[in-house]
Amino acid sequence: MSEETKEILSFDTLQIMEMIPHRYPFLLVDRITECVPGKYAKGYKNLTMNEAFFQGHFPGNPIMPGVLQLEAMAQCSAPILMTMPEYEGKLTLYAGVDGVRFKNMVRPGDRFDIEVELTKVKGPICKAHGVGKVDGKVCVEADMTFALK
Repeated sequence: MSEETKEILSFDTLQIMEMIPHRYPFLLVDRITECVPGKYAKGYKNLTMNEAFFQGHFPGNPIMPGVLQLEAMAQCSAPILMTMPEYEGKLTLYAGVDGVRFKNMVRPGDRFDIEVELTKVKGPICKAHGVGKVDGKVCVEADMTFALK
Protein backbone atom coordinates (compact mmCIF):
# COMPACT_ATOMS: atom_id res chain seq x y z
CA MET A 1 0.00 0.00 0.00
CA SER A 2 1.52 3.35 -0.96
CA GLU A 3 1.76 6.14 1.60
CA GLU A 4 -0.82 8.18 -0.29
CA THR A 5 -3.43 5.43 0.12
CA LYS A 6 -2.70 4.42 3.72
CA GLU A 7 -5.84 4.34 5.79
CA ILE A 8 -6.14 6.84 8.63
CA LEU A 9 -7.23 5.02 11.78
CA SER A 10 -8.86 6.35 14.94
CA PHE A 11 -9.32 4.80 18.39
CA ASP A 12 -11.61 5.45 21.35
CA THR A 13 -10.58 4.96 24.99
CA LEU A 14 -11.48 1.26 25.10
CA GLN A 15 -9.49 0.57 21.94
CA ILE A 16 -6.51 2.48 23.35
CA MET A 17 -6.71 0.35 26.50
CA GLU A 18 -6.44 -2.77 24.31
CA MET A 19 -3.08 -1.47 23.00
CA ILE A 20 -1.44 -0.13 26.16
CA PRO A 21 -1.56 -1.36 29.78
CA HIS A 22 -2.28 2.05 31.36
CA ARG A 23 -5.46 2.50 33.39
CA TYR A 24 -7.02 5.24 35.50
CA PRO A 25 -5.54 7.37 36.94
CA PHE A 26 -2.59 6.93 34.59
CA LEU A 27 -4.38 6.61 31.24
CA LEU A 28 -3.62 10.05 29.81
CA VAL A 29 -5.13 9.81 26.31
CA ASP A 30 -8.90 9.87 25.76
CA ARG A 31 -8.97 9.43 21.99
CA ILE A 32 -6.67 8.96 19.02
CA THR A 33 -8.26 11.02 16.25
CA GLU A 34 -5.77 10.11 13.49
CA CYS A 35 -3.18 7.39 13.19
CA VAL A 36 -1.19 6.28 10.18
CA PRO A 37 0.76 3.15 11.20
CA GLY A 38 4.50 3.75 11.18
CA LYS A 39 4.04 7.49 10.54
CA TYR A 40 2.10 9.65 12.99
CA ALA A 41 -0.75 9.93 15.48
CA LYS A 42 -2.94 12.74 16.80
CA GLY A 43 -5.01 12.51 19.94
CA TYR A 44 -6.16 14.36 23.02
CA LYS A 45 -6.79 14.30 26.74
CA ASN A 46 -9.72 16.25 28.18
CA LEU A 47 -8.68 17.61 31.57
CA THR A 48 -11.08 18.22 34.43
CA MET A 49 -10.54 19.34 38.00
CA ASN A 50 -11.22 15.69 38.94
CA GLU A 51 -7.75 14.62 37.75
CA ALA A 52 -5.93 13.30 40.83
CA PHE A 53 -2.74 15.26 40.11
CA PHE A 54 -4.51 18.64 40.23
CA GLN A 55 -5.22 18.14 43.94
CA GLY A 56 -1.55 18.54 44.82
CA HIS A 57 -0.06 20.27 41.78
CA PHE A 58 -0.76 22.95 42.94
CA PRO A 59 -3.54 23.68 45.47
CA GLY A 60 -5.23 26.91 44.38
CA ASN A 61 -3.25 26.98 41.11
CA PRO A 62 -3.80 23.64 39.33
CA ILE A 63 -1.32 22.84 36.54
CA MET A 64 -0.77 19.51 34.73
CA PRO A 65 2.74 18.31 35.66
CA GLY A 66 5.22 18.43 32.80
CA VAL A 67 6.20 14.79 33.25
CA LEU A 68 2.54 13.81 32.75
CA GLN A 69 2.39 15.90 29.58
CA LEU A 70 5.36 13.88 28.32
CA GLU A 71 3.67 10.63 29.39
CA ALA A 72 0.51 11.62 27.50
CA MET A 73 2.62 12.16 24.37
CA ALA A 74 4.25 8.75 24.86
CA GLN A 75 0.83 7.08 25.22
CA CYS A 76 -0.37 8.85 22.06
CA SER A 77 2.64 7.51 20.18
CA ALA A 78 2.00 3.85 21.08
CA PRO A 79 -0.69 3.26 18.40
CA ILE A 80 1.74 4.37 15.68
CA LEU A 81 3.73 1.24 16.49
CA MET A 82 1.05 -1.11 17.86
CA THR A 83 -0.81 -0.94 14.53
CA MET A 84 2.26 -2.29 12.71
CA PRO A 85 2.22 -6.11 12.48
CA GLU A 86 5.82 -6.48 13.69
CA TYR A 87 5.10 -4.51 16.89
CA GLU A 88 1.56 -5.64 17.70
CA GLY A 89 1.29 -6.73 21.34
CA LYS A 90 4.67 -5.27 22.33
CA LEU A 91 5.17 -2.95 25.29
CA THR A 92 6.49 0.53 24.48
CA LEU A 93 8.81 1.91 27.18
CA TYR A 94 10.42 5.32 27.45
CA ALA A 95 14.17 5.06 26.81
CA GLY A 96 14.93 8.78 26.72
CA VAL A 97 13.66 12.30 26.19
CA ASP A 98 15.65 15.12 24.59
CA GLY A 99 15.08 18.75 23.75
CA VAL A 100 12.09 19.14 26.08
CA ARG A 101 10.60 22.62 26.10
CA PHE A 102 7.63 23.68 28.22
CA LYS A 103 6.05 26.82 26.82
CA ASN A 104 2.55 27.18 28.31
CA MET A 105 0.57 25.71 31.18
CA VAL A 106 -2.09 22.99 30.91
CA ARG A 107 -5.01 23.50 33.31
CA PRO A 108 -8.38 22.02 34.28
CA GLY A 109 -10.94 22.49 31.51
CA ASP A 110 -8.28 22.33 28.78
CA ARG A 111 -8.24 19.88 25.91
CA PHE A 112 -4.61 18.79 25.62
CA ASP A 113 -4.08 18.08 21.90
CA ILE A 114 -1.17 15.81 21.04
CA GLU A 115 0.66 15.24 17.76
CA VAL A 116 3.43 12.66 17.49
CA GLU A 117 5.49 11.83 14.40
CA LEU A 118 7.71 8.76 14.21
CA THR A 119 11.13 9.92 13.03
CA LYS A 120 13.27 6.76 13.17
CA VAL A 121 12.90 3.02 13.71
CA LYS A 122 15.91 0.77 14.17
CA GLY A 123 15.02 -2.68 15.45
CA PRO A 124 13.39 -2.37 18.88
CA ILE A 125 14.37 1.31 19.27
CA CYS A 126 12.14 4.08 17.93
CA LYS A 127 12.37 7.86 17.95
CA ALA A 128 9.50 10.31 17.71
CA HIS A 129 8.86 14.04 17.91
CA GLY A 130 5.88 15.11 19.99
CA VAL A 131 4.03 18.37 20.46
CA GLY A 132 1.30 19.10 23.02
CA LYS A 133 -1.02 22.06 22.51
CA VAL A 134 -3.98 23.80 24.13
CA ASP A 135 -6.14 26.03 21.93
CA GLY A 136 -3.48 25.85 19.19
CA LYS A 137 -0.70 27.13 21.48
CA VAL A 138 2.30 24.86 22.03
CA CYS A 139 2.61 23.81 25.68
CA VAL A 140 5.31 21.15 25.37
CA GLU A 141 7.61 19.82 22.68
CA ALA A 142 10.08 16.93 22.90
CA ASP A 143 12.08 14.31 21.03
CA MET A 144 11.37 10.91 22.57
CA THR A 145 13.13 7.56 22.36
CA PHE A 146 11.24 4.30 22.98
CA ALA A 147 12.30 0.72 23.45
CA LEU A 148 9.92 -2.03 22.44
CA LYS A 149 9.82 -5.09 24.67
